[in-house]
Amino acid sequence: MKALIQRVTNAKVEVDGEITGEINQGLLVFLGIEKYDEKAEADKMIKRLLSYRVFYDNKGKMNLSVEDIAGDLLIVSQFTLVADTTSGTRPGFSTAKPPVEAESLYNYFLTNMQDAYTNVSSGIFGADMQVSLTNDGPVTFLLSC
Repeated sequence: MKALIQRVTNAKVEVDGEITGEINQGLLVFLGIEKYDEKAEADKMIKRLLSYRVFYDNKGKMNLSVEDIAGDLLIVSQFTLVADTTSGTRPGFSTAKPPVEAESLYNYFLTNMQDAYTNVSSGIFGADMQVSLTNDGPVTFLLSC
């Protein structure tokens, strides 16, 4: 499982012109689900995302998590994040979990994230989404579980 996280001052995701998720200060999380990912990886990623320290403390150090600042989370499924790009000029997707299984694990992830934390919005799995954001920093990290 991979999560590309961006510290944002605001972000939103739209599907067919309708906003499905919108946040203020917090983390935009693009979530890629790999072929062998299961609930254990999802649980581990949830804990990491909530505790990952990317926000500044009063001394200007990245010592605070999204929980520490009571920030927001916007979760967006992104299967292209797990593409095989090691060779050639076209990505391969054999490393991604098949769509039906990926959707089930994504829903598990989202439900459990919402149970663990209150400020969670999301896109729609498999939809053609338009994502807008203001990256704060810019600060972007790729997490793997």
